[in-house]
Amino acid sequence: MLKIENLSYSYSRKSRLIENFSMSLEQGTVCGLLGKNGAGKSTLIYLICGLLRPSTGTIDFRGYNPTDRKVGFLEDVFLVPEEFTLPGVTLDEYVKVNAPFYPAFNHEAMVRYLDIFDLTPDIHLGKLSMGQKKKAFISFAMACNTSLLILDEPTNGLDISAKRNFRKAVAECMTDDKSILISTHQVYDVDKILDHVIITDRKGVLLDSSLIDVASRYRFNFTTDRYRAARALISLEVPGGFNIAEPLTDAADETEVNLETLFELVQAEADKKHKQ
Repeated sequence: MLKIENLSYSYSRKSRLIENFSMSLEQGTVCGLLGKNGAGKSTLIYLICGLLRPSTGTIDFRGYNPTDRKVGFLEDVFLVPEEFTLPGVTLDEYVKVNAPFYPAFNHEAMVRYLDIFDLTPDIHLGKLSMGQKKKAFISFAMACNTSLLILDEPTNGLDISAKRNFRKAVAECMTDDKSILISTHQVYDVDKILDHVIITDRKGVLLDSSLIDVASRYRFNFTTDRYRAARALISLEVPGGFNIAEPLTDAADETEVNLETLFELVQAEADKKHKQ
């Protein structure tokens, strides 16, 4: 569905924000895009959407080059940025103006997503709090039924129940013919809905893997044993003990993936390679 090869981008001639970046995203995937602050995640998203032009490399989405901004591309990709503004109109007015740009828009689905977020279709966008606006905009975005939905820090500004409802909405939205790319620092908000993860830094992709594959290679556990923690591949001190990752030697010991521990493990392995 989405293929990026040898992508580079810079805001200035002095340094490149993204360098030699390659990744692919298949249909039917909920993918987490993780990286440190300043790693270029938001810039990458804008490049995928054709809002920025790469310095080098190619981006292919279902045969389209995003920078060409062709209708077939624009009607099949939707971005919910981290920060946005909505007009001071009713949701009904907003839908009448914007839904026609997305041929697969489903009004009944939007009402369902709104209900999941405890919102009603008669809302006025100008009278909502920022958290409510985010829930309304995500509901509209999901109802557009684009093949690719990109969400940049979607749970920022949402309360605890809204984050739970967000996960439910994503699960209901997903089908085998679409993909969702979620860029986030809030890994605990999305870890249960991801089936793929991409971890990046400025020099490229550090990890591009399904969580099934990760779980087949590493075992994630909590331990109070300092000796075991010291021998682990990575050890993160937490209240009462340590979150650790160890090599998986027996498939019977397979565990759920702890994204925070995985992120630190991948970063540590990358740092070792850079020092060599």
